[in-house]
Amino acid sequence: MIEKAKLMDEKAIARAITRISHEIIEKNKGIEDVILIGIKTRGIPIANRIANRIEQIEGKKVSTGEMDITSYRDDLKKLQPDPIINGTNIKFDINEKTVVLVDDVLYTGRTVRSALNALMDIGRPKAIQLAVLVDRGHRELPIRADYVGKNVPTSKQEIISVELLEVDGEDSVKIKE
Repeated sequence: MIEKAKLMDEKAIARAITRISHEIIEKNKGIEDVILIGIKTRGIPIANRIANRIEQIEGKKVSTGEMDITSYRDDLKKLQPDPIINGTNIKFDINEKTVVLVDDVLYTGRTVRSALNALMDIGRPKAIQLAVLVDRGHRELPIRADYVGKNVPTSKQEIISVELLEVDGEDSVKIKE
């Protein structure tokens, strides 16, 4: 795989996180009843960074959780009739809360659809919003992000590679082919 361009460095990612944090606060008129849930793998550290930034801005903590949507993927056969949410760590009630799902890249929308299904098996939020670091287009489902760090038009042959310090040892967003 050949790296075509570096789209975001550490500072650009930090600015995007700050902007998304401010937009979440503004759209929700504060952070009362707002919770963040990161979609494994890289959505989790992004959600934690947003929560930390919101706490710096508002002076209040935002609850964060982790969601593994592997068993909800539509390209895998369900082995059991009842959903099992493996690797999900949500230690608070989501009912009547505004849940902000957080992921690194929005592409076809299938990951988000799976996350919505998993979330509805856990509870009934008042509202569900979506925050992504990168929106690359090519949606197959009618899903759009409420908060976007960077819009990057891509071809289907290109790959957006998000690397985060917590997972990969560095912060960058690259486009590869």
